[in-house]
Amino acid sequence: MANNNGGPWGGGGSGGNRGGGSDDGDKGGGRRPGDGPQIPEIDEIVRKGQEQLRVLMGGRGGRNNGTGTGGGGGPRFTRGTLGLGVLGLVALWLFASFYTVKPEEQSVELFLGSYSATGNPGLNFAPWPFVKAEVVPVTREQTENIGTAGARGNDTGLMLTTDENIVDLDFQVVWNINDPAKYLFNLRDPQATIRGVSESAMREIIAASELAPILNRDREQIADNAQTLIQRTLDSYDAGLNIVRVNLDKAEPPREVIDAFRDVQAAEQTRDRLEREADAYANKVLAGARGEAARILEEAEGYRAQVVNQAQGEASRFLAVLTEYKAAPDVTRKRLYLETMEQVLGDVDKIILDEGIGGAGQGVVPYLPLNELRRGGGN
Repeated sequence: MANNNGGPWGGGGSGGNRGGGSDDGDKGGGRRPGDGPQIPEIDEIVRKGQEQLRVLMGGRGGRNNGTGTGGGGGPRFTRGTLGLGVLGLVALWLFASFYTVKPEEQSVELFLGSYSATGNPGLNFAPWPFVKAEVVPVTREQTENIGTAGARGNDTGLMLTTDENIVDLDFQVVWNINDPAKYLFNLRDPQATIRGVSESAMREIIAASELAPILNRDREQIADNAQTLIQRTLDSYDAGLNIVRVNLDKAEPPREVIDAFRDVQAAEQTRDRLEREADAYANKVLAGARGEAARILEEAEGYRAQVVNQAQGEASRFLAVLTEYKAAPDVTRKRLYLETMEQVLGDVDKIILDEGIGGAGQGVVPYLPLNELRRGGGN
């Protein structure tokens, strides 16, 4: 067997080395001083690779005169090797067939491209390659912004009211998926569908409303009506979508006329304030007049009752006197005379002189009360 250490390709160095040339450059297996490691032969590399492949396939290793064939002409496949291969293929198939669905997701299983079943959260089995699973998030809330600053290039927020005014709206539509199968098969572009339906529904609602209620008190009612109308339209499409809520963020006139509109709003507020003040003053005056009228009526009613009662009392007293007069005319007449004189002369300062008894009145000197007259004149 020839020595294979003469050079990197097994051929030795030059021909002079075999004929007794100097050993200084050929010692150490044909390597010259300063040379790098020997490069292995290509045949040696191929042989080693074949041996390793044969060992992996169940053959025997070892060299056979450098030919690399250990007891046979090629790799041998045993029953154990085939079993390991089958188990590997089965493991790969199971790995490709089982999939996991998170709690906030659902899966749609497609058998040869057609809908087969809906998978629940957890570990699911879809035999590959016949069944394919599409996993979609069903509880995650997604948002579509309409009329916002980022999407205002096409003026999607400008809408016409029933009183021929223009209002600029910014609103959000929050949605999620309630039927994954309908969501995947019935809608080509779900986001574009939601945007189109939402904008159309909002325009329909705004077209039936006036501008002032939209800007002030009816914002919440408009959002609720929009949610109902959008949901009803998507249900008619079998979209498999659920509208969670509609947020009406901004409602104001267009920027070009907002200053003039604010002036109008300020004037309307001033008008409303003055009307409320006038109504309050009118109510106050009217209430006072009604109270005064009620007081006068009560006084008149009291006076009427007093007069009537007094007249009835006088009549009753007269009838009583008349009855007594009929029973005893002289006595009654005298009593009436005395009572009348008592009433007339009771409060008068007087002195009575009876001239008929002994002429007593003749010696009385008349007296003129000058002091009383002066006091009376000074008053």
